[in-house]
Amino acid sequence: MNKTDLIYAISEKSGLNKKSSETALNATLSAIEDALKADDKVVLVGFGTFEVRKRAARKGRNPQTSQEIQIPASKAPVFKAGKSLKDMINV
Repeated sequence: MNKTDLIYAISEKSGLNKKSSETALNATLSAIEDALKADDKVVLVGFGTFEVRKRAARKGRNPQTSQEIQIPASKAPVFKAGKSLKDMINV
C-alpha cells in the first residue's frame, strides 16, 4: 500500500472526501515528524510507538579495500508495534 492507496482507504472508512483525507494524513505525518525531531515519543496505545534511537559512533570496514573507517554517531527513527497490532496480525 502506498500513500495514494492509504488516502483512498481513509476516505472510504471515514466518509471524508479524498482531499480532506489527504490533508488529515499529511497533518498526522507532520505531527509525528515534528515530535521525533524534538526527541519525543509518539505513543498510539494499541497500535505502537514511534521514537528516535541514538546510534553510537563505531568502527567499520570498507568492503572493497578492507580499510578501517570511522562511522559517526547518528539518530534513527524506529517503530515498535503494540500488542493489539501484533495480536491482530498473528490471527
